[in-house]
Amino acid sequence: MFRFDDPVYLWLLLLVPVMVLIRFVGWRRRIKKIKKFGDPELVAQLMPDISVYRPSVKFWLALGALSLAIIMLARPQMGTRISHDKRNGIETMIALDISNSMLAEDVAPSRLTKSKMLVENLVDHFNNDQIGLVVFAGQSYVQLPITSDYVSAKMFLQDIQPSLIQTQGTDIAGAINTCMHAFTPNDKVGKAIIVITDGEDHEGGAIEAAKAAHDKGINVFILGIGDSKGAPIPMGNGDYLKDRSGNTVMTAVNEQMCKQIAEAGSGKYIHVDNTKDAENQLNDDLSRLQKGETDSVIYSDYNEQFQAVAIVVMFLLILEICVLYRKNPLMKNIKIFKRK
Repeated sequence: MFRFDDPVYLWLLLLVPVMVLIRFVGWRRRIKKIKKFGDPELVAQLMPDISVYRPSVKFWLALGALSLAIIMLARPQMGTRISHDKRNGIETMIALDISNSMLAEDVAPSRLTKSKMLVENLVDHFNNDQIGLVVFAGQSYVQLPITSDYVSAKMFLQDIQPSLIQTQGTDIAGAINTCMHAFTPNDKVGKAIIVITDGEDHEGGAIEAAKAAHDKGINVFILGIGDSKGAPIPMGNGDYLKDRSGNTVMTAVNEQMCKQIAEAGSGKYIHVDNTKDAENQLNDDLSRLQKGETDSVIYSDYNEQFQAVAIVVMFLLILEICVLYRKNPLMKNIKIFKRK
């Protein structure tokens, strides 16, 4: 498994497009100055030793070295040893709603961000348990297969955004079915599906899916997030989502439906607000599930990979130094000698 130990340094890669823009602006200004001085073709004949392409080659070499140096600062690492541990715990699949309605800000800072914080805190309470992650909107897919690698779980969690799924909607039934197929075959372990959603089930069939999960010994918990009064959906440009008539769309948590799904899945409905009550209640309910022996596969050792990147950086810098702005005088003398 590959990871960055200090990924915060990757933000420095934003300097790359800035430098490219500065380079482009400088090139345009240089062209304008040459045109003011005289005809560009005539000016080029007056400077036969000046290379047109070598400055650009030197720039891209230096920029490549800088980009790789930033990656090196982020400390790329590769998991080198896999350990199989026998643990006594439960299996939990979390289905996270990432439809656009989850961007509503009736729960601070937003429904989606609050949900991700809740999952992260839930992972912090796990010791010997396994966790998996499913994201859903109009469709659903497994974002993280069931694992005991909590570090990876948090990494995958940070990348979750509504843009991951193009088909909008809220297919809770599909999310529950996807979770059911993601569990291990071990039937001696307590299993739970935690659906975090605002409850706007657009597809139907969620109650039937929860009953099917219950028949397989899986408890379905529904965490309803949002205000029953409703809230607008921000579009990211300072405006809110509007319908075809130009009215602002209001999204509200459907607690009644959430309770029905949880009851069908022999679980519990928990309302999520700006407090930690939902998190504490969920931890308490999960602790009551039957614990069994699970086989956990985790990466226990990570080796630094910056050395290989450093070699490439040194090669690019040496190459950049060797490339001169002026045309190679040795090649010019060879051409003159051949003419003689």
